[in-house]
Order: sequence, then structure tokens, then C-alpha cells
Amino acid sequence: MTAPFGVVTPGSAAPGASAPATPRNLPHTGGEANPSAEALRAKFGAAIERVDVVWGETTVYVQRARLLDIVRWLHDDPSQQYDYLSDVTAVEHRDLDQPLEVVWHLRSLPFRRFLRLKVRILKGEKLEVDSVWPVYKGADWLEREAYDMFGVNFRGHPDMRRILMWESFKEGYPLRKDFPLRGRFSRSEQLRQALDQDPEARYSMEELSVADAFEDLPPDMRERLASGEKVGE
Repeated sequence: MTAPFGVVTPGSAAPGASAPATPRNLPHTGGEANPSAEALRAKFGAAIERVDVVWGETTVYVQRARLLDIVRWLHDDPSQQYDYLSDVTAVEHRDLDQPLEVVWHLRSLPFRRFLRLKVRILKGEKLEVDSVWPVYKGADWLEREAYDMFGVNFRGHPDMRRILMWESFKEGYPLRKDFPLRGRFSRSEQLRQALDQDPEARYSMEELSVADAFEDLPPDMRERLASGEKVGE
């Protein structure tokens, strides 16, 4: 059984944190970086390749080989506590020489911080990075979507397969720049392939079941659900 959910008060871990306020008059580039960027440089040295601040948001470029170590430290270290992975995606620029970038969006709710991590993959290199699923279980479907749309393979992911397109989709990766706008096959062939699929075979009942998560819910929520109370409607 995993640890039960705990209540997190945003900003509670930052000593002397001020009340939440919307940042104003931010410069396009430059400005104050997220304190975690400097902490990463002190901890990982040359593995931190570059730090950019754009419209107040900090992006840290890291070495591909150290990605998982960096993510694990950001999650586990008490001075960081990035406890929420909100997105995993990729960026392919309209440039034959510019690297494809794999992107992770991390949030530290206790410190009320946002940090964007990027790994650059040069043209011709294998599109593969470590999965952060061992740290964030929520990476499961996020990484599958990045694989489905961009073809990025996440090494160590427990179930690396398409999630939006059907598993036998043969036309490549729809968000890659080399993907034809109308697809590689004719519309009739695309329709034939789609109709050949059995949508009910995509997921097993075990995958769709929420029964295993019941024991991880807070006690008051388990009692309400067990009593038959309807929630979320």
C-alpha cells in the first residue's frame, strides 16, 4: 500500500512566503530565475547546460544522461519538493539542424514554484530518453502521448505504446515536422485501417479498474464512497 494522500498548502514550505500574487511587468527574457536553477548548478555542475528565463518562467537544459538523477533529486530533496509532474511533451523546430527538445513541466506545490526541464536530442541521434515514471507515476500516459505524437521512446516506461492513435497506426508520428498534413496514405486507406480496429480491445479491464486505488484514498473519502454517496456530479 502506498503512502496516503496528504494535504499540501501551496507555499507552506517557503519561509516567510508572501501571499499569492500575479506577477506583473515581467521582461520577455532575463529577470530573476527560479532558485532551483542555481541549486541544480551547485548540485549537478556540468550536467546543467543552460538556464533561460522567459516571461518569468525558468527553463533548465540538462544532459540527457543525468535527466533521471536530476528529476529524482528535484522530487526527493526537502529543499525542492517538486511533487507534481504536470506535462511531458516535445518540441520539433521548423529547422533541419536544430535539435528536437523533450520537455518536462514540474511544479513544487509546497514552494509554489514552476520549473521546465529540457533535453536536446540532435538530428540523427536516437530519440530515446529515460522515463521519469519511477519518480512520477503520472508520467505513464504523458510519456505515451509524447511517444505517440513525436516518436520519443522513454527508456524504462512500463507500457510504451500508442495512446491516441490506434496501435497499428502505420503513418508515423503526427506532430513531427516530416509528417504530411494529409497523412501518408489515401483517405480511403486511412478509413479502412481505422475501421479495422477493435476499440474495445485497446485496454484491459485491469487497466480500466480503479479498485486498486481505493485503499489509497483518504479514510473520509473511502467511508463516503462505501456508503454509496455520489461525488463529483
